[in-house]
Amino acid sequence: MKLLIKQRVFSWTDTYDIFDEQGNAKYFVKAEFLALGHQLHVYDAGQREIGNIQQRIISFLPTFDIETVNGIVGSIQKKFTLFHPEYEVNYNGYRVEGDFLGWEYDVYQGSSVVMHISKELLNWGDTYVIDILNPRDEILGLMLVIAIDAANCSNKND
Repeated sequence: MKLLIKQRVFSWTDTYDIFDEQGNAKYFVKAEFLALGHQLHVYDAGQREIGNIQQRIISFLPTFDIETVNGIVGSIQKKFTLFHPEYEVNYNGYRVEGDFLGWEYDVYQGSSVVMHISKELLNWGDTYVIDILNPRDEILGLMLVIAIDAANCSNKND
């Protein structure tokens, strides 16, 4: 199954619309900027909050905690590197490998690929595609991609 994530271009905050393979609206993400960081709220199509991504205030490098309705499920921290982005992922047993700069990477759980993430070029605003092998990984995969995008944007704005 696939999800298409489209960032709204003319929005005061980071806002994303997420669609399924048939083009149906499935999720919505809206950012809330706080005094010392930002938080992203993830909603389902019924406008119920299913999770949030909160930037840690006291952290040398951009770090985000990922929380669902069941509590905090992990975090992602951007590592200090000179040439290409790398992340320390402490989230659902996932390991992330690939070209973050070009937005082509795979997410592994153990030795198995659970999803592939890519960025579509030549679109108005950032557009990402998540190809998820197991539907049970859908929400966690979506939250991971949004957290990585937030870490990239946070690093550019800090």
